[in-house]
Amino acid sequence: MSKHHVPARSTAYGPFSTVVTPESAGWGHSGLRVLELPPNGRADIATGDAETLVLPLSGACSVECAGERYALEGRPDVFSRVTDFAYVPRGAAATVSSIDGGRFALPSARCERRLPFRYGPAEDVPVELRGAGQSSRQVNNFCTPGAFEADRLIACEVLTPESNWSSYPPHKHDEATATECVLEEIYYFEVAPGPSGAGFGYQRVYGTPGRPIDVFAEVRTGDVVTIPHGWHGPSMAAPGYDLYYLNVMAGPGDERAWRICDDPAHSWVRGTWAAQDIDPRLPMYGAAGKGE
Repeated sequence: MSKHHVPARSTAYGPFSTVVTPESAGWGHSGLRVLELPPNGRADIATGDAETLVLPLSGACSVECAGERYALEGRPDVFSRVTDFAYVPRGAAATVSSIDGGRFALPSARCERRLPFRYGPAEDVPVELRGAGQSSRQVNNFCTPGAFEADRLIACEVLTPESNWSSYPPHKHDEATATECVLEEIYYFEVAPGPSGAGFGYQRVYGTPGRPIDVFAEVRTGDVVTIPHGWHGPSMAAPGYDLYYLNVMAGPGDERAWRICDDPAHSWVRGTWAAQDIDPRLPMYGAAGKGE
């Protein structure tokens, strides 16, 4: 097992089922916690030196900070609809409360600027369809440059229908160039269950001769893969099981940008998409839910 594959609940601490810090990942900026609350549960959150989002994975909650309160409608699960979310600035104390309980992702990035506590409506989240054929996938750009203001944090959700490949062609973002920027990345996975129980998928990460890394992980709900550098992709949805992942990215550059470089050995695949249709199962949903 690679040190970059973090199995579900292996980092659980207190109310958090997943805890990935810059220290535990061995880098400088990106982090993720997954908060689990029982019915009528609440948790106090200190953001420290990191801007942080509260993103419902399942359930609804309220987020209070500095005398302000936002009620997040949330969603039944990550395969049902786009969700609303809250942005909590660095150096803040917040309280997350839920009447019916649920799970809430807290992606974060160490940053310098202190921006306001804000609400992100589900209706404002741009939904993008990428690729074609069996490389088709849906991207919910809730906290990407141009979609939502943050200091360093970049985050999005990707939905891959069963049997499709996403995060493909393999790409990287570990050098500061005109066409690439340095971003540490976290993949948090959830897999839709089948009629007999839990599903699974796969994630590949591989390096360059000068910076080797080798990950080929079977991923299940709650698993994390950390990507400090190297080519990553594909993310593979096994037949019968739709795949979801949350991407969390941040890096040392002054510019908040998401520039990538394809592996030249596989970049030709993009040229085949013009002759293919986008998978008709997409979009899987929008802000109003399935069938939108």
